[in-house]
Amino acid sequence: APPQTTRSRVTCYGIFDSVKDAFSQEVSILEDDRVTPFDRWLGIDVRSEDSKKDQYAVPDDFVDSMDEANYVVATLSKPMGIVFEENDPSCGGVFVASLAGDGAAAKDGTVQPGDQLVAVGNTLCKGVDFDACLTAIQQSSEEVIKLIFFRGGPSSLYGPLGCSQEWLDQYMAKQRQ
Repeated sequence: APPQTTRSRVTCYGIFDSVKDAFSQEVSILEDDRVTPFDRWLGIDVRSEDSKKDQYAVPDDFVDSMDEANYVVATLSKPMGIVFEENDPSCGGVFVASLAGDGAAAKDGTVQPGDQLVAVGNTLCKGVDFDACLTAIQQSSEEVIKLIFFRGGPSSLYGPLGCSQEWLDQYMAKQRQ
């Protein structure tokens, strides 16, 4: 018997059938693929609003370091009864680790564990190392020392959302008055 040839049936309606198939695939366009070098040069951002929100999301533990309400001023006599610890060396500065129960800070009630030391008197201590902060406290000849603390974490004070040096200088000038 001769071999049988089977033909498959392909339905063709017109010349553009193959073109329809090429464009009917569901291919997602990535946000970054939509931004051209020309767009970047002009500063045009064609990304969706949702992707922009993710990029500029505010952390849950954020405390505004450019709000004076987040700073506390304590005027304490020596011995203060404050145990300081150094922040991560990448940002510097010191924070209040704990308070001695019989110390001036615990009796005053203004300072809390976790507060970031910003200044001792008129000496700015933001971002300096542990030894420099303690030296500023020890060298204070006054009987009562004025300490300025930021009530928030180191990422809020030293991170990209931290206060500018200009704002801090203005705040310190107000405190000197």
